[in-house]
Amino acid sequence: MIATRLTRALGIDHPILSAPMAGVAGGALAAAVSHGGGLGLIGGGYGDPDWLATQLEAAGNAPVGIGFITWKLAERPQVLEVALARTPRAVFLSFGDPMPFASAIAAAGAELICQVQTLDHARRALAAGAGIIVAQGGEAGGHGARRATLTLVPELADLLAREAPETLLVAAGGIADGRGLAAALMLGADGVLCGTRFWAAAEALRPPGHLEQALAATGDATIQTSAVDAARGLDWPAPYRIRVLANEFTDRWHDRVDVLREDAAARADWQAALAEGRTDTASAIVGEGIGLVHDAPPARAILDQMVAQARTLLDGGWQR
Repeated sequence: MIATRLTRALGIDHPILSAPMAGVAGGALAAAVSHGGGLGLIGGGYGDPDWLATQLEAAGNAPVGIGFITWKLAERPQVLEVALARTPRAVFLSFGDPMPFASAIAAAGAELICQVQTLDHARRALAAGAGIIVAQGGEAGGHGARRATLTLVPELADLLAREAPETLLVAAGGIADGRGLAAALMLGADGVLCGTRFWAAAEALRPPGHLEQALAATGDATIQTSAVDAARGLDWPAPYRIRVLANEFTDRWHDRVDVLREDAAARADWQAALAEGRTDTASAIVGEGIGLVHDAPPARAILDQMVAQARTLLDGGWQR
């Protein structure tokens, strides 16, 4: 075990949260992480109430949290009621203003976790009453901005020490093993949020063909792009772009997003490729940490391996 303020606040054994990856982090994955000693988060994503209800059932009685894309939740605020009715351990908001939802989350007794990409975002999260702030570096898979984890985390640690010392800090972006966990703690974080590593967990809901593509990739193979969102018909606000494995589709459309939005055939082909497992078109949504991922074990094994490696390093067992 590695005890931190995060483990004490959440009543967990390990200072590790699994990211609420839209469509991938279902109830089985979240429950496995929570049963393994971390806190699992279901990816409420774009606010499909039926999918969310199904995944909440799959989580059973495990103490899990639920994450939402905040700007999309603003379009479908009723989905928050579905989430809060199940008394989640925490609600995780990212990519938008958390203030409109903060009072309902607090009234339900859930911990408000806000993921941020800048210092201004962090101050907005503090104003909303977030008890935990996740500093997300641009290395992360899925959507993110441009700041790097290595500098964003300590800068936010200093900000919180000055302005909100009781608020907990979690590091995210490129953290996929015990080295990343140990480093995050040294940078001033109270724990970590891992997406890509749990994306490759046995319990994750990955599209067909994506695991094989991802396990053969390195961090060099990822790209931040708006082309994938254009293909999906999603109007993501600036400055957020999605990090995926580069492929023929991103090579063709990365610099031609406006043209892609008008090309119905190309967008339909991307959707078909996702269902069919054609990774030359619809590629895996993973971060730079994919280069550290070489297998797809159960979530509990991932937690145990990460903590054991970090414990060794923190106890002075680092070796080149």
